[in-house]
Formats: sequence, structure tokens, C-alpha cells
Amino acid sequence: MPALVKTRHVATITWLGRVPHRDAADIVGEVREVMPLGFDGFAEEVHAGVTRASCSRVTTQHPKGTTIRNVRQLSIVSAEELAVIAARLDLDRIDPAWLGASVVVQGIADFTHLPPSARLQGPDGVTLVVDMLNQPCTLVSRTIELARPGHGKAFKAAAKGLRGVTAWVERPGTLHMGDSLVLHVPGQRPWMADAATADQADLF
Repeated sequence: MPALVKTRHVATITWLGRVPHRDAADIVGEVREVMPLGFDGFAEEVHAGVTRASCSRVTTQHPKGTTIRNVRQLSIVSAEELAVIAARLDLDRIDPAWLGASVVVQGIADFTHLPPSARLQGPDGVTLVVDMLNQPCTLVSRTIELARPGHGKAFKAAAKGLRGVTAWVERPGTLHMGDSLVLHVPGQRPWMADAATADQADLF
């Protein structure tokens, strides 16, 4: 029995890009028309790799700098959610390059809150696994402030719950501008803490 359910929800890729290095004071993203993906992600992207050093997002589990599996190979954001962030910041648009985005998609509502382990599958079978929602960061705020003075400081609050997801490559392939990505979700009910045993419930 399949563990993942193919849905009727389809996203269209409207933007592709990469961040080539980490040594800048701001994020310097670059647009791409085609993105070949291997098991290590996009080879030209700073976040590529089968493993990575743990960062502040997972220090509860791993001391910072610990080598862990890289499930943050890609950053995927929603065009609809970027429009909401732009409106909250009183900007005409948000350039995905400011966010260090890898992929911008359009057509799936509430995109940032896709369930972890959901899949987005492209025409050639390339498959991206959603790890978790992404968090707004001060580096993006700084980048926006440099590009649009007076607007960057409010980014973290404006982007809360709208920052998209991090993802990793389950099946290699190639993404192109205009490609469709079909959403597959885990075939299980949402987790409920109240359904845990008494001992487990004490943890939450």
C-alpha cells in the first residue's frame, strides 16, 4: 500500500536561482533557467551536499557544527506568499534572490505549511522532499534593507509563517522554468499529542 498520496494540487515553477557563496554580508542570489539536481542537491549552490554542519535551527538536537545529513539542500518559496510579504513591507515585490531562494512556485495554497515529508515531483520524475518550514533570518533582513532602505528591518515579522520550506532531493532530475510539480502527501492523520500515552504526554 502506498505511503504517499498523490493529490490534485500542482505548482508551477516561476523562478529558479542559487546562492553561490557564504562570504558576503548580504545574500547574493543568481537566477537560473535550468537546475540539474543530484542526490547532493544543486552542485552550484552553497547549500549542496549530502551532509552539512548543523546550524542554529537544530542546536536542540546537535551541537552547532556537528556533521549531519543535509536535508536543507533547497529553499522553496511560494509566489503567493511572497506577494503577501511584499504588501506587509509596503514593497511592490520581493525579489526571490534576496531570500536566497532556490525555487519559487505558484499554485499551492498555504505552501509554507505543507506537511513534512510531502513530495513535489517534476515531469522527469525529479522528486523533492519537504523537510520543514523555513525560518525568517536576519541576513535576509539585511539584504532587503540594502536593496530597499527602510523596509528590511520588518522582514522577520512580515515573513513569519510565509518563508516557504527547506527540501532535499530524493530522486535526481532537472527542474526548468515553467515545469509543473505535483504534490504528494503522507497518507496519515495529523499528529495529536492528546493521543499519546500518559508518560509521553508529560513531555509536551
